[in-house]
Amino acid sequence: MAALDVARQAVADAGWSSDDLREAALLLGTSRGNAAGWLSPWPGRRPFKLMAASNTIHSEPAAAITIELGIHGPYQVLASGCSAGLDAVGMAALLVNGGIVPRALVVAVDLPLVPFLLDGYAASGLLAHNQRNDPYSPETTGFIPAEGAAAMTIEPSRPGSPRILGYSANSDACDPVGMPKDGGRTVDLLRIAAERHGAPQAICPHATGTEIQAIAEPAAYRRAFPGSSPSLHPLKPFTGHTIGASGLVEAAICAAFLRNAELPPNLPSLTSPEPFSLPTLATPASGPLFKLSHSMGGHNALLVLNPP
Repeated sequence: MAALDVARQAVADAGWSSDDLREAALLLGTSRGNAAGWLSPWPGRRPFKLMAASNTIHSEPAAAITIELGIHGPYQVLASGCSAGLDAVGMAALLVNGGIVPRALVVAVDLPLVPFLLDGYAASGLLAHNQRNDPYSPETTGFIPAEGAAAMTIEPSRPGSPRILGYSANSDACDPVGMPKDGGRTVDLLRIAAERHGAPQAICPHATGTEIQAIAEPAAYRRAFPGSSPSLHPLKPFTGHTIGASGLVEAAICAAFLRNAELPPNLPSLTSPEPFSLPTLATPASGPLFKLSHSMGGHNALLVLNPP
């Protein structure tokens, strides 16, 4: 199971003991849980009769992780579409920073490469039909789907690790599949986060490559930061769009670079919306990095990361 594999890796990297795990919380983000397993043959599914019911519900991966790792704290599953992974990180940080739990394990997984699920995206006009994975290009036509899983541990303080400065979310309440062309309420998230934590040095955008996203995201950045231009670091050109896992997959990549006080590079030849830059080399990180995710239905989420 992908979720369990990445959870074990994150716990080993953090050096957590069985006592640490016992008191931890688990937050899991996914758009569909185990849906792929009962819609199509799926090698990650556990085919025991005992699992017949739980294999069909969103919470089964979270339950499996708590059982296998001995986590006795609370677990919650967030299924807020493409923002689920980032929402899981944010909610976990709130639990830890609020003193409700001593530490938290965050996991996100999505395995959407099943014909029935992909047909729904295609019917909505969201899938790329020219295979161009350049999110801000005038020729972009949609996203490239992918499967993925990631995990992250969160503690009140860990020397040498990036810090989560803040998390916030809101809704556009505007469109079932897109976001307003002017950036909608993402602008509010960006402005408030900048007031609280300082202007971003960089933004890791959602940047799926849909036509509306290619217009709306740069519009939001221009409105939120007139006269300044944080660098952009879209990661889906490397990973594809892992749907509900994407927010955590990309936050984990950003955190890995921030550990070394660097920002992730961009693929060469990507289209850069004015007046922003897309550096093609890893550059020094000295200030906040804003990570954004957006879900169908107008849900927007923002995580603020800072180098150690």
